Amino acid sequence: MNLDLGDLDLANVADWPTAARAIVILFLMVAVVFLGYWFHTKDQLVDLDNLVQKENDLKILFERKAKKAANLEAYQQQLADMRESFGAMLRQLPNKTEVADLLVDVSQTGLASGLEFELFQPQGERPQEFYAELPISIRVIGSYHELGDFVSGVASLPRIVTLHNVNIANRAKQSEESLLVMDLVAKTYRYLEQDERTQEAGKQ
Repeated sequence: MNLDLGDLDLANVADWPTAARAIVILFLMVAVVFLGYWFHTKDQLVDLDNLVQKENDLKILFERKAKKAANLEAYQQQLADMRESFGAMLRQLPNKTEVADLLVDVSQTGLASGLEFELFQPQGERPQEFYAELPISIRVIGSYHELGDFVSGVASLPRIVTLHNVNIANRAKQSEESLLVMDLVAKTYRYLEQDERTQEAGKQ
């Protein structure tokens, strides 16, 4: 059947041939579907993609938090151990009244090892975040074993003392034993009280 669009009366669609009516209905259906997609469904699909991505992100976040929650007791135990270890280290830092005694301990350790002191010079304190560093310039003379006993004795002190810039040189022979000269900087540390930390923070 040949259709002549000029013979179609828009005011009387019911009299159109079946084929023409089918084409118009099909066109209207396609138009409705397209307009519905363009003005309604398209935005919903974008929202759906965003929600799917958000769901994936939340799943990942949930899995991370679930792992942390499962290890919470282990984390709490680790934190308690760290606090205990930190407290033990702080207890090894002398306060103001103990620094002088610690200096005596260092010098007595050298004398007990059989060393001769040529220099024992405490320098000025150097405040850090929660402690103060006290360097001591030391020069001692003695045998290899005496120097070793001194270093071992300092390491065994109940308070923290670290040795830096160690330099050992030969000294002229006396008797039958070759003596050595050891220059070093021994550093001890003092815990800063809260008011001292506040003062130091105010200076910065």
